[in-house]
Amino acid sequence: MPPAHGDAPGADAPLADWLAWLEGQQRGAILLGLDRVRRVADGMGLRPAFPVFTVAGTNGKGSTCALLGAMLRAAGYRVGNYFSPHLLRYNERVRVDGEEASDVDLVMAFAAVERARGDEPLTYFEFATLAAVWHFMRVGVDCAVLEVGLGGRLDAVNVWDADCAIVTTIGLDHTDYLGDTREAIAREKAGVYRAGRPAICVDPDPPATLLDHAANIGAALQCVGREFRVVRQDRQWSFEGAGRRLAGLPMPALVGEHQLQNAAGAIAALGSLHERLPVPAGAIREGLMNVSLAGRFQVLPGRPMVILDVAHNAHAAAILARNLRSIPPSGRTHAVFSILADKDAGATVAELGDLIDVWWVAGLAGPRGRPASELAAAVAAVVPGEVRVAATPTEAWQGVREALGADDKVIVFGSFLTVAEVLAEVRGS
Repeated sequence: MPPAHGDAPGADAPLADWLAWLEGQQRGAILLGLDRVRRVADGMGLRPAFPVFTVAGTNGKGSTCALLGAMLRAAGYRVGNYFSPHLLRYNERVRVDGEEASDVDLVMAFAAVERARGDEPLTYFEFATLAAVWHFMRVGVDCAVLEVGLGGRLDAVNVWDADCAIVTTIGLDHTDYLGDTREAIAREKAGVYRAGRPAICVDPDPPATLLDHAANIGAALQCVGREFRVVRQDRQWSFEGAGRRLAGLPMPALVGEHQLQNAAGAIAALGSLHERLPVPAGAIREGLMNVSLAGRFQVLPGRPMVILDVAHNAHAAAILARNLRSIPPSGRTHAVFSILADKDAGATVAELGDLIDVWWVAGLAGPRGRPASELAAAVAAVVPGEVRVAATPTEAWQGVREALGADDKVIVFGSFLTVAEVLAEVRGS
């Protein structure tokens, strides 16, 4: 059963009170299904007249949403971006024209959802998603880019029919909910596609289940390497596909070779809606140069080198490893690592085993956390480097700072909670 709601804060209560109340209702549950959220959305009249991009996938969703938003803003559109999860502040999830929603805006949106839902129980993510779209409609955006929270077919974002839906990469994650094969997971993610509407796939090796679903419903599918492609040159690249060629494009400001794939998917998506939302080549170039998103191979200024990355599954860790190998070797490499209990820690750290000299393994609190000692044992079983144990990511960060040489580097990765805690500590120091 969905979680029961107690008395909500008032419309004049602080945002912190609303967030605490929402977290109290969730009680760790993840509930998939569209019936409840659809009834509330209908009751609120949440039928956006503006175009909606929906982005699903195992990894690359946030980057693709950020790229789309940056390109559309550069073209002069008022863009609503909905991200999940956040790093430091809930406000990061809801942005208009790149600016985070204010506390007042979010409280107003939460209160609107609470008035409309009646006795209908909603999860944290369902409530948050309804509030974001209500806010976008209230302030009058020209288009919205919505990031799926989990899966696709039964995710709250999928209550709206996307004008263009994108599936980024498909890997093994959330297997308890989505299935334990790429084929099963691809079927769930392909649920964001719609009949007769543009459907983009950025995975270079999409499972047959995704291809079959798109064909069965009559979606207008475009796949990377098939209908569109990336042509890499020295320090620049070209997009080719759908009757369009953009040459001499700048490298995305988001670091990593895989970001070319995400950028190509974003360009293909924009091309599919060019009659409603024309985006000139100049805006695409500007968006590529100006896009930003915290925690995606984010290199902090100064020395020693510190890199933050929310790689929390094996597929994302493999991308992180590829990016690390592109950095000239120097000194020792330390990792501050922690991950939630429902993730495959062994498979994740194994991707980086030969790149890390010292592992600083930390515990995470909460119902999905696990003790540091247990996680450290899982890490030590699969990596050759030295493993040290810390109670929290903050304690691990403090330990690694004392051990660093000027030529060393630190990789802080794993759960969003891990990166957020260390980033908060860095900014506070």
